[in-house]
Amino acid sequence: MPATKKPDSSSSSEVVPIDLNIPDNYVSYTLKNAKPLPPVTLSNLLHEINWISFSVITLTPLLGILGAYHVKLRWETALWSVIYYFCTGLGITAGYHRLWSHRSYNASVPLRVILALFGAGAVQGSIKWWSRGHRAHHRYTDTPLDPYNAHEGFWWAHVGWMLVKPRIRPGVADVSDLRKDKVVRWQHRNYLVLLPSMAFIVPMVVAWVGWGDALGGLVYAGVLRLVFVHHSTFCVNSLAHWLGETPFDDKHTPRDHMITAFVTVGEGYHNFHHQFPMDYRNAIKWYQYDPTKWFIWVASLFGLASHLKVFPSNEINKGVLTMQLKRLRETQEGIEWPSESRDLPVVGWDDFQEQAKSRPLVLISGFIHDVSDFMEEHPGGKHLLVKFIGKDATTAFFGGVYDHSNAAHNLLAMKRVGILHGGHPHASDIKIPSTSLDEKKLVPPSQRLKIAKYSELRPETREIYPNRVKPTYDMSTGGDYGSTTAVESDHDEEEDYKKL
Repeated sequence: MPATKKPDSSSSSEVVPIDLNIPDNYVSYTLKNAKPLPPVTLSNLLHEINWISFSVITLTPLLGILGAYHVKLRWETALWSVIYYFCTGLGITAGYHRLWSHRSYNASVPLRVILALFGAGAVQGSIKWWSRGHRAHHRYTDTPLDPYNAHEGFWWAHVGWMLVKPRIRPGVADVSDLRKDKVVRWQHRNYLVLLPSMAFIVPMVVAWVGWGDALGGLVYAGVLRLVFVHHSTFCVNSLAHWLGETPFDDKHTPRDHMITAFVTVGEGYHNFHHQFPMDYRNAIKWYQYDPTKWFIWVASLFGLASHLKVFPSNEINKGVLTMQLKRLRETQEGIEWPSESRDLPVVGWDDFQEQAKSRPLVLISGFIHDVSDFMEEHPGGKHLLVKFIGKDATTAFFGGVYDHSNAAHNLLAMKRVGILHGGHPHASDIKIPSTSLDEKKLVPPSQRLKIAKYSELRPETREIYPNRVKPTYDMSTGGDYGSTTAVESDHDEEEDYKKL
């Protein structure tokens, strides 16, 4: 149902979301049928430059450097420049971004006015224009419909997309909700007046009235401060998609990194943000740098902000666990494992005895092990291995002589060369699931828990639990990463013993 609003002199009586009636295949259809502008070349460069953005981005640093060369920096002005940097920076991060683009909290009229004013001082367009582009960025991340698509390169995402006309029109994104906000409409109508006032006049007047340094206020708190605010925001589009880790999801380019957080007023935990954009936080751990989060929280204590949205921690933990399982799976696939029971030859007792005369074979837990390359390395001495050649050393290995470590158990499994017909005397007593000592004898510690794809689990398990992955006893490995779970892995080996 279209969103509606009361008649207003500045807008129509009804606001219809622009994306209300787009087709289900909008993205693929648009990419297939859109006619991008031709590539930028030397011959068409002047025609393709976005001269307004180009002028703001290139002239401000030049004017700032020139002004700093002629105007001495006073400590009062330096301090004011830093303060005003954070004021206008928060206008973008707490205002344009988390309040208006993502609606992650509610703000009172006074706070909305303050954020709208400071946001104008950051010279990044009006709230309405900025939010429309940012919503398109989230909806079409890393596609040609993303206005600052990171796949086009670091510098394109940083400033290139503003210096020239877009090669393809950004994807549709609705901002009809912002038209109902009187503060947004007021700022949009008066933006050309608010821009010079908040970007240059206010910082200059404060420095002039406060300590008589009007020119310093203009150069340092005005022009140079603006350069830093610009590139602080630009780093969210570039650096935050390039530097860092992906602890919540790696489907797209956003990443988390402390350095990015420091240069973007707390917007550096971008992987979290793209997964949970409606959360008012960017950093969720107490020690992570996110002054924007702290500002919003403090504002809520004074009644200036309310309804701070926090994504359920259970769902956040799912994302973390998924990525941890994926990395564990990748590690698991890079490890050499013992031969599967089904791939080992079944040897009778007499054959075992005969072969043990020509090479050092030791029986432990029903498995025949060739310890020829470990005779001299055995920590307990070679004589203990020699003692059990051609014999069953199960009791001695599992505490009779020495209760061996997990590492020893894992190494022993790598030396399996066969299975004794009939197994060890207690194999028939094993139950599934089993917690007995015999289970520990059969399965090395490193193989008792493994990461398996959903498709690798047993069919009967998927039928009983069609909508979720259930921990089950399984030895499945291999294949590309998909939905994974940690599964107990002793089932197949115990089944092999039953067959024997």
